[in-house]
Amino acid sequence: MAHTRTAPAGTPLGDSFHLYDTTLRDGAQGEGISYSVTDKLTSARLLDSLGVGFIEGGWPGALPKDTAFFQRAATELDLRHAALVAFGSTRKAGRRADQDPQVRALLDSGAPVITLVAKTDRRHIERALRTDVAENCAMVRDTVRFLVSEGRRVFLDGEHFFDGYADDPDTALRVLEAAMAAGADVSVLCDTNGGQLPGRLAEIVAEVIERTGFRIGIHCQDDTGCAVANTIAAVEAGATHVQCTANGYGERTGNADLFAVIGNLATKLDMPVLPRSRLAELTGTARSLAATAHVSPDRYQPYVGAAAFAHKAGLHASAMKVDPGLYQHIDPDVVGNESRILVTEMAGRASLELKCLQLGFDVQDTEAVSRVVARVKQLEADGWSFESADASLALLLHDELGNTPTGQNAPRRLPPVFTPLTYQVVERHDTDGRVVSEASVRLRVERQPEADNGPFATADTGEVTATAEGDRPVAALDAALRRALAPRLPWVTETALADYSVRVLDNASGAPALTRVLVVSRDAEREWTTVGVHASVVVAAMLALRDALTYKPLGDTLSAKRPDRVLPAR
Repeated sequence: MAHTRTAPAGTPLGDSFHLYDTTLRDGAQGEGISYSVTDKLTSARLLDSLGVGFIEGGWPGALPKDTAFFQRAATELDLRHAALVAFGSTRKAGRRADQDPQVRALLDSGAPVITLVAKTDRRHIERALRTDVAENCAMVRDTVRFLVSEGRRVFLDGEHFFDGYADDPDTALRVLEAAMAAGADVSVLCDTNGGQLPGRLAEIVAEVIERTGFRIGIHCQDDTGCAVANTIAAVEAGATHVQCTANGYGERTGNADLFAVIGNLATKLDMPVLPRSRLAELTGTARSLAATAHVSPDRYQPYVGAAAFAHKAGLHASAMKVDPGLYQHIDPDVVGNESRILVTEMAGRASLELKCLQLGFDVQDTEAVSRVVARVKQLEADGWSFESADASLALLLHDELGNTPTGQNAPRRLPPVFTPLTYQVVERHDTDGRVVSEASVRLRVERQPEADNGPFATADTGEVTATAEGDRPVAALDAALRRALAPRLPWVTETALADYSVRVLDNASGAPALTRVLVVSRDAEREWTTVGVHASVVVAAMLALRDALTYKPLGDTLSAKRPDRVLPAR
């Protein structure tokens, strides 16, 4: 069984540097995150595939879910790069290590590596554990010695180390000495309260290494917003073991983000902490782990966020046409991300030309490009936003540019899939207290001239009606549209409403406030976003939903012709 591996094999640095992930234990303490056992198994496979050296699976014996995870991992996990780690505490005061149920549970987990947490702050030892420093050190020493004698590799997490070192450095170091003398491999200095800043933290790490000669690791919380910076500072000061969580998940404000730490170590310090071929998997892995945690990806996350290499200002776009390195600190391809050009009222010709190429349009008519720039600026002034709504922007570009990616002539205006005739959404309050939205639509299905006999052919044209329910007005309207269209447009069933947002826009002129609706749709291959703006939320939703379905056939064509690289290589 691969989970019995005792040393990481995933990185070129081998065991000389540890990438240690604690998403499934420390990350699970983040607000709003609750992993099932299946979620944890899926996450472990993703982390192993990335090339992480150690994966902390949880606290067996303390949490039934974590105990079940290790039981299933024994037969269901086939780890190729990582060693599985069980986390737990030392023996209790006054009890033998080999008779402590918690310590026995760590052995029973079958994990080849065990991380023990021990208090290194005298105040916590005396007030929280209600024991003395000598007994605390004995608890550490006895537990480490017992686990090592049973063939386990042991790491020590020195809880509250930096606070404890500031208050009483000798006590903090005595705890580390007890662990290392008993056979522990690494002493991990934990900034448990997350209150450290990089300068002083680096000084302490260097000082501890000089005074002890121990192999030192680092574990940082993000309460000052410095968890990643502190981790990098610790490495520069001599730490060779870093503990992180995927996307920075964790208690309070979170932990050091695994992907930002890897990105910085690999691209800034030139440390091969992952196999080079795996570095390009950072972005995909970050998003997959967000999905497994049932958390929306952070679009502003360094290196892997959707906005990490997004460019909005026209001056930026002009410079990037010449050299992307003028406004990007690395080539996003290195971490599996991509440059994105955002078209807004701030956009100029350069932004729009790059966006056209990015979306798959052949830019030939310079006057048409100027018309699009003017039209976008006016629509944005009226409350529309194309920054995220690439699909609506693509429809607008098709209207103005009048070309397909193959260069063949196409109608100036793409026929909508349907024309709404009448529609309404009402809310129904049931006797059980539920509020249900009910939508009714009457539509005219339009013929798609270029789709005849193709995958988007219209089975029949004419009027159709339907009624459907949803938990909110937008969802109800979407359900009614799909119910009405599916019999005549079978491909509609291949698409789905993935998400939507509704925002009321301020209107200083005293006119009725506008509502902007963004709709995210998806099929088996991709997602796309459309926008609608109107004083009525229902009308705004209809505009966005109509764009969403109208874009589907155009999007399939654009995707097939979209270039792999829009910007020149650095």
